[in-house]
Amino acid sequence: AWSKKAIAEAKKYGEVIVAASSKDKNYSYIPDCSDLDIPDDADYVYICENETIHGVTWQQLPNTKGHILVSDQSSMFLSQPCNVSDYGMIYAGVQKNVGPAGMVIAIIREDLIREDLDPKMPIYMRYDTHAKNDSMYNTPNCWAIYCCGKVFKYLKSIGGLEVMHQRNIEKAKVIYDFLDSSKMFHGTVEPEFRSLMNIPFVTDSAELDAEVVAATKAAGYDNLKGHKSVGGLRASVYNAMPIEGAQALVEFLKKFEAEHTK
Repeated sequence: AWSKKAIAEAKKYGEVIVAASSKDKNYSYIPDCSDLDIPDDADYVYICENETIHGVTWQQLPNTKGHILVSDQSSMFLSQPCNVSDYGMIYAGVQKNVGPAGMVIAIIREDLIREDLDPKMPIYMRYDTHAKNDSMYNTPNCWAIYCCGKVFKYLKSIGGLEVMHQRNIEKAKVIYDFLDSSKMFHGTVEPEFRSLMNIPFVTDSAELDAEVVAATKAAGYDNLKGHKSVGGLRASVYNAMPIEGAQALVEFLKKFEAEHTK
């Protein structure tokens, strides 16, 4: 869904080619991108590396055949180790794993910071503006930067992104193991493409989904309702969610299933 939005925006500025899509199976997997048909004159290849609505994530980056890779990492940034040299640019809203909403972190290769832009381009929308001014062309979002700094220090204190990644694997496994064994609740993503951050699942009916949402909210588990564009149920387990939260949710769902199974 977020890639669809990016496509719509990019079309305002040039030609867009959709090199791969999983629309045929309701975005429940990542297509094979080992041999994409990429035009020689393509400027870059874009991916949304973790998709929050349908709960899919890239386990292996696409073969861009030498073209620049641009990735939206908003919903997975700092959730696992990342080799930034594999990308031409990474951008991420900080609101999922790093800090309060209202700020974006952009990591861009220096040779991609261009000056030969359309003169109508607003000065604030130019990467060279920010690069030349140490990201302080205007008064920056000091509070968000302060909060991000606290998170950076915390991640370093626990052993870095390797440790954070292992924690995320362990807590997501708690929920996925339950879904794989449940007769009432079913995951919607093919196992090899499952996100560690966003776990969508469903029952056999929209009515029962709604009943689950109401029951969980009454019990203090809020925001389990799936995204409004797809419905169903969704557990978001970003960095800040402890494994105890995942375990408590599973215990509640087990209890709900036992009480509603004839």
